[in-house]
Amino acid sequence: MPTIKLPEGDYTLKGPRDFPKATPPFPRVALAAAHVVADTMAEQDPWLDAKIDWDRTIAFRKHLWSLGLGVAEAMDTAQRGMGLDWTAAQELIRRSLDAMQDHPGAVMASGAGTDHLAPGPDVTVDDVIRAYEEQCEAVEAMGGRIILMASRALAKAAKSPADYERVYDRILSQVKQPVVIHWLGEMFDPALEGYWGNHDHMAAMETALKVIHAHADKVDGVKVSLLDDQKEISMRRRLPKGVRMYTGDDFNYAELIAGDSHGYSDALLGIFDPIAPAVGGALASLAKNDLSTFHDILAPTVPLSRHIFKAPTRFYKTGVVFMAWLNGHQDHFVMIGGQQSTRSIRHFSELFRLADKAGLLRDPDMAVARMRNLLALHGAA
Repeated sequence: MPTIKLPEGDYTLKGPRDFPKATPPFPRVALAAAHVVADTMAEQDPWLDAKIDWDRTIAFRKHLWSLGLGVAEAMDTAQRGMGLDWTAAQELIRRSLDAMQDHPGAVMASGAGTDHLAPGPDVTVDDVIRAYEEQCEAVEAMGGRIILMASRALAKAAKSPADYERVYDRILSQVKQPVVIHWLGEMFDPALEGYWGNHDHMAAMETALKVIHAHADKVDGVKVSLLDDQKEISMRRRLPKGVRMYTGDDFNYAELIAGDSHGYSDALLGIFDPIAPAVGGALASLAKNDLSTFHDILAPTVPLSRHIFKAPTRFYKTGVVFMAWLNGHQDHFVMIGGQQSTRSIRHFSELFRLADKAGLLRDPDMAVARMRNLLALHGAA
């Protein structure tokens, strides 16, 4: 195995792990929130435009489907509302739905929110409702399933929990198929502080549960991204029968997916994008009731995930794309909005080491060559 000089010292790679073959069906629903690949050759203003390499972007979704994972499309991992606007998101959803037709049994759900409506003092709750209706109608018109994303505009416009109830009651009463409700915490997006009308998560949970119980037939599940396993478990145990808990906890996903005597979480995670081969192998092991191998595979991915999602957590997407570059899913380490600059070279160095320890660098020589280029670019070669 090759050796590389990192800022912390010389490091010899251990090499890729041979994961068990991913053979669905799995005992858990597993959706990977997938990233997008920037088009670096397009004429653009990189901080302002969202030019996407559609071939590489769609190829990555095919990679996820080939491992038995579903795709959560146009979510925050794809820089939704953080470089990827609603116009580009619609094209992304359409192209992904078209590509999915070539993969029998593939699963996909797509984000519908209000990101085309800029939050502001003049935006009303009725404006938020109309914005949600527009995006939900568009996703359904394309034949897609909806992930009902949290709304920055609603967080700004709502005066009380009752305003959240009013918005979600209206939208859920109209959707054609059950949706996944996404509760994204402020650690992922500071603009969502106080969502559901309360800054205390447990109090906010009461409002969310009230909405879900009132519309259980229109809710496939709820994705909770609070990075707190106990809060997720507490909510999971109070969901109506048949409503799934999709863990969004990129710190504690292994234990939450494995579950306990009272139940388990399915998953909709950004970390599944870079660790997809491990996830496929782990879920194949879980299908055989081989919990030992399940945990053995996922255990070394947890330190990697915690590093990628370290505060400021909203910059986790940079680590996701860095992994895609190291593993040859794209030819460059550039992101829309220039967000490849949000982490330091020491962060990337530690990420590189943790990815190798998890057995997730599929071509060590290529990964080392690319890491050396990045080190040189930072004056650290």
